[in-house]
Order: sequence, then structure tokens, then C-alpha cells
Amino acid sequence: MPDMSASASLATTHLVTLAEFDKDKVTPGVLGFIVFAVMALAVWGLMKSMNRHMGKVDFKETSETETNTPRKGAPGGGGAQPSKG
Repeated sequence: MPDMSASASLATTHLVTLAEFDKDKVTPGVLGFIVFAVMALAVWGLMKSMNRHMGKVDFKETSETETNTPRKGAPGGGGAQPSKG
């Protein structure tokens, strides 16, 4: 069987390099957090608005007999009438 200590030590050295602090690394910092927070609040507000507007929508389906018979006063309910000109 191969010796597993070599791969374990290699994995440990990779983890140690991740734990070191490097001053040359660029991090998002406070500005990145602020931008993310503003975007999160915007999405939350849009979702709340969408839910409010979707609550106003009437999803009641009409039967086929109601769709075939035009209602009086409804747009397109009467026949076509020629314009006087």
C-alpha cells in the first residue's frame, strides 16, 4: 500500500498557506459589504412589491361558453361598426 503520510503533509501545507494573512490581497471590505447590503434590500423591496401586485391579480378562469358569447359593453363585444366620415 502507498504511504498516505506524503499526501497528508501536502494537504496540510496547502491549508497552512490559506491561513496566512497577506497584506497584498484585495478584499471587498466595508464598501463591498455596503454594496451587497443595498442590493439585498433592493431585492427584498422588489419581492415585497411583486407579492403585493400579484395579490391584486384575479386568476379566475372563465368557462368556454362565457368566452364564446360577447358581453354587452365589453371591448370588442359588439360587431364591427363602420366609421362615419
